[in-house]
Amino acid sequence: METNTYAALTGFVDLLLDAICVVDAQGQFVFVSAASERIFGYHPHELIGRKMIELVHPEDRELTLAAASEIMSGQPNVGFENRYVRKDGRVVHIMWSARWSEADQLRIAVARDITERKRSESMRTALFRISEAAHVASDLPALFKEIHCVIGDLLPARNFFVALLDKYSGLLNFPYRVDELDPTLAHPMADALATEIVGTGRTMLMAPVCDSHGSGHAVPDYLRQMQGNDGLSWLAAPLETQHGIIGALLVKSHPDCPQYSERDKELLQFVSTQVAAAIERKQLYDRLKSMAQYDQLTQLPNRMLLQERLLQSLERAKSSKGRLALLYLDLDKFKQVNDTLGHAAGDLLLQEVAHRLKQCVRETDTVARIGGDEFVILLDRVNSTEDSGKVAEKICKTLNVPMVLKGHDWQILPSIGIANYPENATDLAQLFRHADEAMYSAKKSGGNRFEG
Repeated sequence: METNTYAALTGFVDLLLDAICVVDAQGQFVFVSAASERIFGYHPHELIGRKMIELVHPEDRELTLAAASEIMSGQPNVGFENRYVRKDGRVVHIMWSARWSEADQLRIAVARDITERKRSESMRTALFRISEAAHVASDLPALFKEIHCVIGDLLPARNFFVALLDKYSGLLNFPYRVDELDPTLAHPMADALATEIVGTGRTMLMAPVCDSHGSGHAVPDYLRQMQGNDGLSWLAAPLETQHGIIGALLVKSHPDCPQYSERDKELLQFVSTQVAAAIERKQLYDRLKSMAQYDQLTQLPNRMLLQERLLQSLERAKSSKGRLALLYLDLDKFKQVNDTLGHAAGDLLLQEVAHRLKQCVRETDTVARIGGDEFVILLDRVNSTEDSGKVAEKICKTLNVPMVLKGHDWQILPSIGIANYPENATDLAQLFRHADEAMYSAKKSGGNRFEG
């Protein structure tokens, strides 16, 4: 009778969706119910005699052992959470309720698979983090790095790529590539896969060629051939906004991680929409910022950005008792270019002047266009007043080299006024006034020269 009752109870236990696990004092499984196979991926007989801690995720083992010690000391634990590694390598989140039987010297526990709940929580957190990153990231590279971290918390993403489509040229570029397996980052597979995803707008899972499971009926033959036999899988999703597809997200598996699954594909597809919105928002912000701080014709800093940099340079110079110089430049007879050759030729000339001026100064200096044919050069940290004169002389010689405009050689003639700090001025307004007056003095003296 007792045998029949035990058999009946065992049958009922095996109907439970939660797994019943019994572990001895040495931490070895002595009994597991049928649900353990669904949760952990192992058949019950594969677990009997095996140490429980071997299945626990390495990062959770110390915490798990501490909790087990408390339970064995007589403190039941309800709601303890940790992660286990399934037989197929996937990670599952488990919630435990456990107590210790002193009489039997056994730890009896009920394991509930909460992976889906954790996944939903992670998804909500990920969407929030992506949205927040779009607002706080200093630039696009910082945004890409944060997106990499967010997706890495959802699925294995040690190898991660962001491809963006240039709307003017129609070409794809990779502003963000991290590939632990190929430090050269020269991966034709990533280029081809991104091009396919952007062209079709479909999310794709590419499992190893040698494994037909999950390889996907929609994978083109040319991509399958490029994939080779390295045993790695790829996931790719389009970055699609209400304005169209702007690029693609790609992740490549790692030998230390399990292959990607259809569930991973769905997950990447879900977050890609939020990622696309975040990237588009950041691109718009950067464009607006550029319009506010840069001259759109020459791409040089405008008056606003110049003043910010000049104030910073002045503060440094005052605190370190250093020097700086301001060069105010105006082009002589520039109006003749517009009147003779047209405004398009005048624009080309201004762009060439901007290019040549940047060649005359250091990267730490600033060349700005403040309107019309007027440019200002901020020389940061000069050693003496002679330095600013040498730069002005170099500018004159560089600009005097004729440029071809509509088949005509046109010599660029600058008038330059120099203001040195602290010799000529000690604040922003004084520097501009002195440089401006010196520039007009040079122009009245015949132009194509500099004065300080």
